[in-house]
Amino acid sequence: MAVSFIKSSKKKEEDDWISISDMMAVLMVVFLFIAIVYMQQVLEQSKIIEVIESKIYKSLNEEFKEDFEDWNAILERKNLTISFQEPDVYFETGSCIPKERFIIILDSFLPRYLNVLKKYKTEIEEIRIEGHTSSRYEAAESLDEAYIKNMDLSQCRTREVLSYLLQHPGTQINKSWSKDKITANGLSSSKIIINQETGLEDEAKSKRVNFRVKAFNNQFEDWKNFIEEFGIKTNEN
Repeated sequence: MAVSFIKSSKKKEEDDWISISDMMAVLMVVFLFIAIVYMQQVLEQSKIIEVIESKIYKSLNEEFKEDFEDWNAILERKNLTISFQEPDVYFETGSCIPKERFIIILDSFLPRYLNVLKKYKTEIEEIRIEGHTSSRYEAAESLDEAYIKNMDLSQCRTREVLSYLLQHPGTQINKSWSKDKITANGLSSSKIIINQETGLEDEAKSKRVNFRVKAFNNQFEDWKNFIEEFGIKTNEN
């Protein structure tokens, strides 16, 4: 009788474990299905993003391709950034106030820039004015002090450019939609440019002012990066 009871208990325990295992297997399948569906949505969204970014790039390039050389500026396809790379022309050393030469460039650039982006305003998440410096700051006594002083300087410069943009007569027609998207971002020396030949900082190129378009919602970016780590391409290249 006791032996029969023990066997019955063991069988019940085995049945319970089988039931739990089956339940876990079902849950794993459900989770996998949900993950696949969501990943497919991310892939589709990424393709849409690629198309939007490509259109914005082509529009910006078409508008400014004749000006880049004169302005010493470049348009980067990867992150839709127009980078002005002649700091001595734009600001006095240690100053936030734009030089006359930079004012002339901004007078031409700002109204046309917003006019180009206007057609994509529903797809644009943010328009970033980014100020970058080299790691050097003459009056600083340490690298940390140089970083903080350059942070203050880069933030001050981007605020000045943003202020000029908002007050410029040529940008008023686009102010209603662009004001909530444009931000001023001083980045100090956090993104210096490295000379590929020497492996050292290129101080001249590290000093720059960028206008960058973020054309999608970042909630998809982490998933996009995760997917690409596993070799799944999110574009049609």
